[in-house]
Amino acid sequence: MIEFTRVASESLWFLLSTIGKTAIVWLPIFLVHLAWKLWYYYKQAIYISETEWVMLEVKIPKLVSKSPKAMEVVLGIFAQTYAGNKWTRFTKGIIRSWFSLELISLGGKIHFYVRAPKFFKNLIEAQLYSQYPGIEISEAEDYVFNIPAYGTPQSNHKIWGVEFAFSKEDGYPIKTYVDYGLDKDPKEEFKVDPMTAMLEFLGSMSPAEQVWIQILIIAAQKRFKKPGAWFEMQDWKGDAKALIDKLMKREQFKAGSDPNAIPFGALALSPGERNTVEAIERSMDKIAFDCGFRAIYLAPKDQFHEANIPGLQSSIKQFNSANLNGFKSGLTTGVSEEWHDFKGIRVEKMKRRIFRHYRSRSYFYPPYVGKPMVMNTEELATIFHFPGEVAATPTLAKIESKRGEPPIDLPI
Repeated sequence: MIEFTRVASESLWFLLSTIGKTAIVWLPIFLVHLAWKLWYYYKQAIYISETEWVMLEVKIPKLVSKSPKAMEVVLGIFAQTYAGNKWTRFTKGIIRSWFSLELISLGGKIHFYVRAPKFFKNLIEAQLYSQYPGIEISEAEDYVFNIPAYGTPQSNHKIWGVEFAFSKEDGYPIKTYVDYGLDKDPKEEFKVDPMTAMLEFLGSMSPAEQVWIQILIIAAQKRFKKPGAWFEMQDWKGDAKALIDKLMKREQFKAGSDPNAIPFGALALSPGERNTVEAIERSMDKIAFDCGFRAIYLAPKDQFHEANIPGLQSSIKQFNSANLNGFKSGLTTGVSEEWHDFKGIRVEKMKRRIFRHYRSRSYFYPPYVGKPMVMNTEELATIFHFPGEVAATPTLAKIESKRGEPPIDLPI
């Protein structure tokens, strides 16, 4: 319904902007445009509703000796770009596949989930086992349906939700495990895993409290307007290159100057600026995704602790850097001043919406389309990976013993 309203309003604005003597000419175009859009979204909705999904829970062994680099390799398989052709998209509503990486605290017990179209189940399992031989993967029930939908008579929970956004342009990467030195192999006691703060927060929840963290990913596409062009679009790497040129002060060079000359600005870069340029260049070599990043804290009304709201926000700040990028709260289920929302009607509507959209994992297609941010495999692996001994969170579910391999001569 929200997407229908958006499409109709955009089309109506298009018509009204041309009203006058030419309205009789533009009216049929408006109606055809609106009908085409509605048909397109209708077929997409059918395709999405008929897609079979699988919820994979990953349990990790007590000892994980691999760096987040292993998760980078796993994440590469999610870069699925097939979306059919124009005819199948129009007639069948075929869309590109998206996936959800989820880190959940259910009463202080931490769980790792991967939600994906069932078609990819075997591929995902094979890739995970290849990088983490000691893990256990099993199909699980979707935890979101163990809680009555917010706003219904059966619901007795109070919730707070947030959609995170970047503090800078997409071309700037966040502080990753490489910046923390986890790509190397030092002794365990010298490792600093930025994910530890988030795990400790999740593990501190009481039995009645829950925290849901969800990162929705889809292969990045060209959605940035190309400077100097009317309709041509470019991918995020174009913006990243422009940032590098700006930092290197390359725009100061006039046309016809020696292309092999070292820009004067490059010689004047501070160590921090030089590290920023190197981080952006390293980021451009990675597979990238358009991402939606949201979280929900919920508990029974009498056990909801307001202090956990800034606690959740602070646990994400470990990935922020003053010279690079970071996360800030984008859309939240609140208003800055109480008088902005008479009787709390707007806030209640926000809570129902974020709960519904989290449940449906909707972000890239109707019923909800958010503003994605670009993260590459290195950034995603920093936020979502299986931690080693440095993360000693007691409530982090781990396998008691190493999973043994079946004998090769086992009869079939």
